Amino acid sequence: MSNLSKAAIEGNGSSLKVQRLLLTLGSLALGMSLMAALVPRHLDAQPPAPDSTNLNEEQTGPTADQQKMNPADRALTQKIRKAIHHDRSLSVYGRNIKIFTQHGKVTLRGPVQSEEEKGNLEAKAVSAAGQENVSNQLKVAASK
Repeated sequence: MSNLSKAAIEGNGSSLKVQRLLLTLGSLALGMSLMAALVPRHLDAQPPAPDSTNLNEEQTGPTADQQKMNPADRALTQKIRKAIHHDRSLSVYGRNIKIFTQHGKVTLRGPVQSEEEKGNLEAKAVSAAGQENVSNQLKVAASK
């Protein structure tokens, strides 16, 4: 064999190595892109948290910073909050209503899912504070 043909074979050998390396890298890149494409996109997006900011800004009356810290009002608020906490039938909205108590007068405020839930929450407050001491300002949220 001549020197020229040996150089051509050696050149083809290193060319083959480069081709094999490129083929392996290309296959790896293709596999990774296919795996990334199979990841469900709907799992990435989290639903927005319930936002009652607009509802709260529109309402007048007592606010949390106006609520007195006397023991009787705190105990009454705590009793109502415990009753709500133990009721597993309530929605996230219902569980997160605002309860303001001033001088034994209870104000319920925030969005709820239904009229039934609104009545259920009011009944819990009435059982703790009495009918004449409860102001129900709960609003039924528009269904989405």
